[in-house]
Amino acid sequence: MSIIIKTEDQIKKMRIVGKLASQVLVMIEPFVKVGISTKELDKICHDFICKEQKAIPAPLNYKGFPKSICTSVNNVVCHGIPDSRILEDGDILNIDITVKKDGYHGDTSKMFIVGNASLESKKICSASQIAMYEGIKILKPGIQLGDIGYVIQQYAESNKYSIVRDYCGHGIGKAFHEPPMVLHYGKINTGEVIKKGMIFTIEPMINAGKKETLVLEDNWTVVTKDMSLSAQWEHTILITEDGYEILTLRDEEVGWEEII
Repeated sequence: MSIIIKTEDQIKKMRIVGKLASQVLVMIEPFVKVGISTKELDKICHDFICKEQKAIPAPLNYKGFPKSICTSVNNVVCHGIPDSRILEDGDILNIDITVKKDGYHGDTSKMFIVGNASLESKKICSASQIAMYEGIKILKPGIQLGDIGYVIQQYAESNKYSIVRDYCGHGIGKAFHEPPMVLHYGKINTGEVIKKGMIFTIEPMINAGKKETLVLEDNWTVVTKDMSLSAQWEHTILITEDGYEILTLRDEEVGWEEII
């Protein structure tokens, strides 16, 4: 399957579904607090997507995934399955949302701090967000995919974090996952040349310890091998004629370019 350059009509649909995905993260934030379970968060998001947005939670039954969102707590890198686990004071949590509407997908995630977290926890959440922004801010036609991975890796490693190699960003549109693979590490001037009309995610996972990961027996939940903290943020991005447009940007992020 080759990289799909989106038409203007497809881009309009991607803008709509990207906004819907971002709205789920805004909606769920007041519910993320000590004492709630991740399966309760899943139900709230599921009902909002289906009943309010008249859309589809894309993870549900995707390759057998049993829930509508991913909830990854503390040392969980990604693909955490919502369950009866109760959030505790000091936890950090990634909620990953993918909404499908009119045949198109919008994919985004963010970190939430539960109660009073440690300085270490706050720092890795912030660092992972900035790492994502560092990759986004260089986007424009003509650069190469390796350039994205290079700047993300340089930022993370300069702050004493490691970059997960086992999972990456991806093209997105009618399919949940399309080419290209967007690695979060790499070398400049390598990889596919970025072109106007491409839409893909940037979603770096950074670890406080080593980069190695393990998949648990549920065949989904990915954890750090050394049990260190992990954090991730994600946006769906359109490549424009002279730059980029973040399709899943939340109002709280407006002006992010000035603070990194």
